[in-house]
Amino acid sequence: MATQLADAGTKQGSRPSSSWWALVFLALAQFMVVLDGTIVNLALPRLQIEMGISDSARSWVVTAYALAFGAFLLLGGRIADFWGRKRTFLVAAAGFAVASLLGGIAQQPWELIGARALQGVFAALLAPAALALLNVAFPGGKDRGTAFAIFGSITGVGAAVGVLLGGFLTEHASWRWCFFVNVPIAAIALAGVWSLVSESKAQGSTKYDWPGVVLAALGLGSLVYGFTNAEHGWDAPEAWGFIAAGVVLMALFVLVEATVKHPLLPLRVATERNRGAAFLASFLSGAVLIGGILFINFYIQIVLGFAPFLAGLASLPMTVALIITAGVVAKNLPKLGAKIPTAAGPVFMAAAMLWLTQVSAEGLYLVNMLPALLLLGVGLGMVFVPMQNLALFGVDKDDSGVASALVNASQQIGGSLGIALFSTIAAAAGGVSLAALSDGYAKVFLWAAGVAILIAPIALLLINIDRKKFTGTDGDAPIVHLG
Repeated sequence: MATQLADAGTKQGSRPSSSWWALVFLALAQFMVVLDGTIVNLALPRLQIEMGISDSARSWVVTAYALAFGAFLLLGGRIADFWGRKRTFLVAAAGFAVASLLGGIAQQPWELIGARALQGVFAALLAPAALALLNVAFPGGKDRGTAFAIFGSITGVGAAVGVLLGGFLTEHASWRWCFFVNVPIAAIALAGVWSLVSESKAQGSTKYDWPGVVLAALGLGSLVYGFTNAEHGWDAPEAWGFIAAGVVLMALFVLVEATVKHPLLPLRVATERNRGAAFLASFLSGAVLIGGILFINFYIQIVLGFAPFLAGLASLPMTVALIITAGVVAKNLPKLGAKIPTAAGPVFMAAAMLWLTQVSAEGLYLVNMLPALLLLGVGLGMVFVPMQNLALFGVDKDDSGVASALVNASQQIGGSLGIALFSTIAAAAGGVSLAALSDGYAKVFLWAAGVAILIAPIALLLINIDRKKFTGTDGDAPIVHLG
């Protein structure tokens, strides 16, 4: 793989003298994509009041972005490879800016949710294009490891800054600036890549698996919509009907991928046991991270009464713990291997969520929230590093883009389903009093604990990779990506 990327970089990639500057602008684009996964969370309570959005529709402001991002990420990777990575990046950055502007000026809930979905579509083009351009700009050697470490760190920081910036803008300006802020960021990233990066694209067949794209999008959309409608009762036709349709459509997707000549998702990528463990861990951790944290923010703001920016600061310990833990795990990966941290991390995640089941209307941040946030950050940091590396280990060079996209797509899809399921569980508690809301959130956290702990047996049963091969002690060092 390193040889192939080196050849690509020599023939058609970024100019070596400008590679480090290119990294700045590529990382800025990735920062923006991750930023938008969290920046709206702290704006939701105020946004909901100003726009008159119902509780059931509120979750779609977050879900629409994550679902569109996850559903089209594999296609985005293919388009970037076939159409041209620089060209895809430029179009995606411009499209993301336009979608953000539409979200900022939205007057109706459907306009806002539509803009969020459009952001997700362009993010699905932007993220793999940025990663592919980084691959070409840094084809191997020590510089490659340094570049990917920086890129991964920026990704982790983006999630933290999104929470803080979302709270600050909502409190001191308007929630609309959570969208407007993307316009200058996208413009700077676009201008930098335009001037510093040369075009590159994959060789060979450029056929797209459109049946796979349609089945995946419809199937995932049906599943999320069905889980969202379950707040009306699991026996409601709009719940089980869409869930059943989603299962059928996803089964058809697998059948198509097994038979078409140029599949969107080559099944060999997902069915290898170690990579399969990574994708399942990514899916489940996405449900806990994206779905669970949404309700942590709701509790901090609505029940504890924190202002948006203060709520952002209150969430920061989790991100700090995640980044520190990920760094420690990455440094000790040659000793630990993949199985130990991937199996131990979910125990910390589940413990955090079980701690949160004690939330109440009279709760205290230092007692009810801070210990859980620290535990959750530690658990996620233990899972993310081996998960990202397992997803790319041993993959064929022609499938590396798909594998990279799939680990991110599975996390976003897991987050979408997590939000839908947890929103239904919270709504079933009923009532609008702080006590009733706290009871609903406690039930969400109990379910999130159950989801988190499922990662442990998956790791123990499926991961069987040799530690030396996994950690690169007999070859190139693994890529550590903290996204």
